[in-house]
Amino acid sequence: MKPIWKIGTRESQLALWQANWVKDLLESQGEKAELVLVKSEGDIDLVTPLYEMGVQGIFTKSLDTALLKESIDIAVHSMKDVPTKLPKGIVQVAVLPRASYKDVFVINHSIDNNPCTELLGREENDFFKKIPITLATSSIRRKAQWLNRFPHHQLESIRGNVNSRLQKVYESKWNGAIFAKAGLERIGILPKDAIELDWMLPAPAQGAVVIVTRVDNQALIQLLKNLNDDHTDLCTKIERDFLRTLLGGCTTPISALAEVKDELVHFSGQLLSVDGAEKIEISIKKPITESENIGRNAGLEVLTNGGASIIQKMNLH
Repeated sequence: MKPIWKIGTRESQLALWQANWVKDLLESQGEKAELVLVKSEGDIDLVTPLYEMGVQGIFTKSLDTALLKESIDIAVHSMKDVPTKLPKGIVQVAVLPRASYKDVFVINHSIDNNPCTELLGREENDFFKKIPITLATSSIRRKAQWLNRFPHHQLESIRGNVNSRLQKVYESKWNGAIFAKAGLERIGILPKDAIELDWMLPAPAQGAVVIVTRVDNQALIQLLKNLNDDHTDLCTKIERDFLRTLLGGCTTPISALAEVKDELVHFSGQLLSVDGAEKIEISIKKPITESENIGRNAGLEVLTNGGASIIQKMNLH
């Protein structure tokens, strides 16, 4: 008799969508699976900004604990939430095909005379430079990149799952807010007039979903490995190597993107100061066969070229 694999997930609509994706994939292989809901610390405290909580794995620790206690067999995460070093006894087994890595600007249509409604069909970069606005984000990375480009804007912190954050925007006096496109798109709540921020570099592994399990469950590991997408696995590893080399977490504005095009890996990385005033960028292009150390080498180069100083200043505050 086949086991019923227990898939641990947070309770948000997006987390459930991701967990159900894995459940469907397993069932398509003739396996049986069920979802187990687990609350995370990040879901319980919806007031403190993530960067003030200063804890890597704020959304994954509870699931890690459930895995190690064997109350679940599998945990499914948004990969950008996962620390670069997994707890002892837990192993990454599959990265699913990546959705959009892009960030989007969502306009608040609920306030009168919002100048951002004039953005549609216009070049947002020129537009944003001309007007002072207030916008919200849950990410210190997005805040730093935005302030680097538009230092005259006011940024506010926003917490909660994707649905509640979107609702908070529409109930606020903010002109708009920044979201990950993949999250809104996956659960069908991406506004039609959301504006892709093509210039904004994403968080490492943004748009990717990762599956982890216990290191001692070899039968399940072999089963889950069949779900791995090789290109997404490679690109997210490079991005997370960059993050790990810079010793970055939720409190550090680090961005990274690796893409495979015509058997070449194109990598771009950034490190900014929290206020966006300082920025170090790097770009690398190498054949897939020579891509293993791109992330680490890029991180070391950024540290050498002023990144160490930026990180030291952040650690002093």
